[in-house]
Amino acid sequence: MKTYITELVDHYVRYFGVSGKSLKLGKGPEDKLHPDFFILEFPPNKKHAMVCYCTVGMSEDRLDDNLIELFVYSPKADESLVELLTVCASYHRNRLPLNINHTVNIGQPWLDNSKCDYGFISTPYLDGPKLELFEYDGKEIECCWFIPITQKERDFKIEHGVEQLEQLFEDKQLDYLNPERNCLIGENAVQ
Repeated sequence: MKTYITELVDHYVRYFGVSGKSLKLGKGPEDKLHPDFFILEFPPNKKHAMVCYCTVGMSEDRLDDNLIELFVYSPKADESLVELLTVCASYHRNRLPLNINHTVNIGQPWLDNSKCDYGFISTPYLDGPKLELFEYDGKEIECCWFIPITQKERDFKIEHGVEQLEQLFEDKQLDYLNPERNCLIGENAVQ
């Protein structure tokens, strides 16, 4: 029988062209999630030479318009990203729903000693609608890119808006896979 979970897994597998590894955090906020929730870890593949972590079930059985799933890219496999996405999914289901263009305070570096301790929920510009749009039971669910950013970049988004932040990413060629990247907001940043 086809369910939200099985259809979403099929959606991801069709896009990446490989099977993902099912992972669960095993601690923390899992009891506040849909019982079938998990994270899929996709290894480097024909689409991308990087690891991808995707939520499966973050918006299972939601009745409002905040129907999203998240994914984050990484230069390496790292279990901390399972925790990151699990916490985001728990926040989405139990606090305030997350949606496109929102920012999230991670509260710690996204990887290693990164300066990026926030995340920006974005349209998946690298992938387009084939990954972004998942249809199930007459509803459209957006698979959104979780981009690690710094607090100053988040503050820039709040002050100048989403379009200016995305333009900054483009102008400065955001190195989204580099945990050691410097903040794009500096003394010479566009104001």
